[in-house]
Amino acid sequence: MWNRPRFDLKVRLTLRVAAISAACFAAISAYFLITSDREAHARLDDIAAIVAKTLELQQGKIQWVASPRSDFPNLDPVSAYVMTPGLCLAFRGTSGDVLQRFCSGAPVPANPPPQAFTAFYRGLFDPGREAARPVIVRGTKLGEAVVSVEPGVQTAEAWHEAGRLMLALAIALPLLCGLVYAALARALRPTRMIRTGLERIAANDLTTRLPPFDLAELSAIRDGFNHLAESLETALAERSELTRKLIALQDEERRHLARELHDEFGQSLAAIRALASSARQTAAQDCPSLLGECDGIARTATGMMETLRGTLFRLRPPDVEELGLVASLEGLVAGWNGRSRGETRFSIRFDGAFETLPATISASLYRIVQEALTNAAKHAVATRVSLELTMGASEIALAIDDDGRASDPVAKSGMGLLGMRERVAALRGQMTFEAAPNGGSALRVVIPLAAADRPPLEHAA
Repeated sequence: MWNRPRFDLKVRLTLRVAAISAACFAAISAYFLITSDREAHARLDDIAAIVAKTLELQQGKIQWVASPRSDFPNLDPVSAYVMTPGLCLAFRGTSGDVLQRFCSGAPVPANPPPQAFTAFYRGLFDPGREAARPVIVRGTKLGEAVVSVEPGVQTAEAWHEAGRLMLALAIALPLLCGLVYAALARALRPTRMIRTGLERIAANDLTTRLPPFDLAELSAIRDGFNHLAESLETALAERSELTRKLIALQDEERRHLARELHDEFGQSLAAIRALASSARQTAAQDCPSLLGECDGIARTATGMMETLRGTLFRLRPPDVEELGLVASLEGLVAGWNGRSRGETRFSIRFDGAFETLPATISASLYRIVQEALTNAAKHAVATRVSLELTMGASEIALAIDDDGRASDPVAKSGMGLLGMRERVAALRGQMTFEAAPNGGSALRVVIPLAAADRPPLEHAA
């Protein structure tokens, strides 16, 4: 996937407004320059018409008085009225030669336009273009009155007017961007509340609700968010209740199976051992060759009894309510150390007072530890397993680390891990199982004891 840069929504919208505003200013400037050029050429056309009319009157006066002295063309009278800086008046005969030309000086501008603007303006508008009007007397064309302006003067005037627009743009555009950004920041402030609410939902705080908003679009998001949170809370509560019932049913089934094994299978093994002992006494008197078989039957029955005791212990552990969680877990760890015969070393450490821990949490923690130790010893083939149980003011944390095979698929996807997740979910807790940094596996379980005080969502943003 492409790694495209991410921009803040306020910045993105502000940049778009700035771009649109700059485009509008550019369009206004272009319209102004075009209008100014048209007005300048219209003024030259009017001056050319005045000069042509004046020259026609001069020629008519000469012919009327029949003066032998001819001072035609004479541009001095008209120049006194129409001359402006950089303006040129001329009379061009029918042969194309300029018979008279009069130009006013072009002042040096205090702030000359940049060369880039000069080239752009001259290439687009042709400021040196002439305006010509024919001089006709009694149907005869005597020549043309030609009027033009120095290109530098017209370019400087255009730059002076455009500079005022650019100054207004330089002042107005940052101010407009600042106002737009402030307005967007105020309008989008509730999005921080929405993000905080989503983060709380992701952290399994399904009691989170969003307050009302002024904008209709955000209010619709708020209604959908609150409805989703309510639905998730209801679904999670129903799931937790169902999980608790299934776990209780599972524990009851285990106790029933333990009673059946103890009452039926245990009694049968005890009877076999008694019969083997009786048969040995009889064989000692009547048939000594059967003593070995009798001893073998007794040893087999004894081994089966030991196996049965271990199975009964796993099916029905010591009563956590009577012994307490600490004593039960210490006994569990001691039992694993005894059965492993040094191949796997189990250790446990407690931090906190566990006497006031609710019975449901104590029983679930015992089962979680029991399953985790089984996975570490059998599936991960660990040589060292360490347990740490810490109890705080609002939660209890369990950490189990081992040096076994972290990538073992049985330990990661088996029914044991699924059962642990169900027990943790039933207690509204969180559980992670992943590879440890130094090898092995790391199991982390956090179970809340009570709802912690949280700041209102209005102040969290």
